[in-house]
Amino acid sequence: MTQHLRNSFLFIILAGTTALSCIVPARMQEWKPLFDGKTLKGWHALPGGNWKVEKGVIVGTSDKSDPNHGLLVTDSMYSDFELRVKFLVVKGNSGLYFRVKEIGGPYGVEGFQAEIHPSESVGGLYETGGRGWVVEPDSAAVKKWNRPGEWNTMTVAAKGQSVIVHVNGYKTAEIHNDPGRTEGHIALQLHGEQDMLVSFKDIEIKIK
Repeated sequence: MTQHLRNSFLFIILAGTTALSCIVPARMQEWKPLFDGKTLKGWHALPGGNWKVEKGVIVGTSDKSDPNHGLLVTDSMYSDFELRVKFLVVKGNSGLYFRVKEIGGPYGVEGFQAEIHPSESVGGLYETGGRGWVVEPDSAAVKKWNRPGEWNTMTVAAKGQSVIVHVNGYKTAEIHNDPGRTEGHIALQLHGEQDMLVSFKDIEIKIK
């Protein structure tokens, strides 16, 4: 190998190594936290229930005498994204809202939620203020992916008119060419007229 070819070969290797060193950190930083683990900065609460941070976890509680769906809502709006969160339900019906619009009243928002519950319909898709159930998994399927009394991981991938939901690695709902909203807030739910105790942590988003 001539000196010229040797130098050219070394240049290609160095260039490739430099390019990879730039690309890898960028990929590693794609997931961004929506919850800083200490405060509710970046979120605001609608009337109903109570939200607080305890030991790095968002804890939501409400009493069945409260008619409002207590919601903790992101200040920002999002369109296409992948969202993941860990949740633990002790009691009551909760949900991970996304692409929702604030409307006031007892429900607070309208739009999609991925269902969160101690045992029923976990990972299904429900449209509040619209069609109701869009994808409702049966109880036998829910038992495959739901872990009652434990931390569960939910991911929601939304792009255009398509939405895919996973719980603990299982695909629980999938829709395409859907006429629902394609932009809005993300929110955590405390269902009205129920005794509620639910916790969330490790809330992260990847913008598409």
